[in-house]
Amino acid sequence: MGEMSMNKAIHAAVRRDLGRFLDALEQFPDGDRTRAAQLGAAWQNFDSQLTRHHEGEHEIAWPALQKLGVSAELLAQLDAEHDTMAGALAASRTALGALQNSASAADAATARAAIQELQRVTVEHLDHEEAEIEPVYQANVGTPELKAMGREFAKVGPAQGGTFFAWALDGATPAESAAITSTVPKPVLTVILGIFGRSYRKSVAPTWRTLNR
Repeated sequence: MGEMSMNKAIHAAVRRDLGRFLDALEQFPDGDRTRAAQLGAAWQNFDSQLTRHHEGEHEIAWPALQKLGVSAELLAQLDAEHDTMAGALAASRTALGALQNSASAADAATARAAIQELQRVTVEHLDHEEAEIEPVYQANVGTPELKAMGREFAKVGPAQGGTFFAWALDGATPAESAAITSTVPKPVLTVILGIFGRSYRKSVAPTWRTLNR
């Protein structure tokens, strides 16, 4: 039994980014177009990662979990929570777009309020999913169903994979890092991160290094 699943480690990356956005928007300097562009790039990545994660759960993870005994009723509840999150994500997307255009403190405050609501519904969902599903992942490590699920999730291009790993590992704890990298041979991961993680390291990671803690 592992300490945590990759799914839980991805959730940790989602939680981290939501907190980073709230901190950055609270500190946003009125009229700073460079900062607005930075946050816009970071948002595009976050939006893509969260959307892809939930679409992948519905299309790949849920069928595998049903085979392991998770009820269709529970999975329908989790999908309904995904729908609620999608609405909050869309509102945040609109608010961040307005901030990119204006770089105003007022739009930063509006974006922060939208992301606060996104954080609320997202954390509520992640807590629920982890309480119900994490024990299933832990009890079935190495089963054919989870191995097949992992292979399906791995069917992405190297550019997408490199960005994902760079994002998920940015600020991860040792336990989270181990959960994310445990199924990838180290030489392969090194190449993926070294070559295909460059875009994230160049356009997104610096956004968070400027935060005042």
